Amino acid sequence: MTTSRTFFGHPIGLSTLFFTEMWERFSYYGMRALLTLFMTTATIETNPGLGYDVATAGAIYGLYTSLVYILALPGGWIADNLWGQRKAIWVGGWIIAAGHFTMAIPSNVTFFLGLVFIICGTGLLKPNVSTIVGELYPEGGARRDAGFSIYYMGINLGAFFGPLITGYLGEGINWHYGFGAAGVGMILGLIQYRAGMKHIGDIGLLKTDDTPEQVAAKSAHF
Repeated sequence: MTTSRTFFGHPIGLSTLFFTEMWERFSYYGMRALLTLFMTTATIETNPGLGYDVATAGAIYGLYTSLVYILALPGGWIADNLWGQRKAIWVGGWIIAAGHFTMAIPSNVTFFLGLVFIICGTGLLKPNVSTIVGELYPEGGARRDAGFSIYYMGINLGAFFGPLITGYLGEGINWHYGFGAAGVGMILGLIQYRAGMKHIGDIGLLKTDDTPEQVAAKSAHF
């Protein structure tokens, strides 16, 4: 990187990815902390849930968490072949935010639709942020390892504060406020990502020998 500014002695671009992933994990773990509780809370409570039994809620929770990681495979393929990591992160983040805000609407249909959005968006965003972090360190080695350690600090911060805030809002006031707060977190991450994109140069742009027409044809086929 040409800039002399650093982030804990590392490329300043790491700060962009640190805070983007921190807010994404805030939204992910914040919503996930509410998921089973919301599904198993009776529909007749003051703050009603879906009234599912524990077995049904557990099956939905397990399917959701597994699909989030399985869809990282097509998410990585799309980034490598069609969009580049930067666009995949941007689009994925907006899909995640749409999912949380959809879940904030009280309805069984919007609950499941929101989960689908979050699964798809996370599949686009999650693997590609990590890829760009690695590309900040073309020399590799211990410096890259240290950069990833800082990056994981952001993940842990988001995972810590997300459930605290969404849990307070969701359990204490209304479940859908908690889901909405998760969406606000993702929006903050997207704002920060867009503002800090200038710090990562050309990293994450689509690298291909295909012509624009060939890339468009691949995208249409996909």
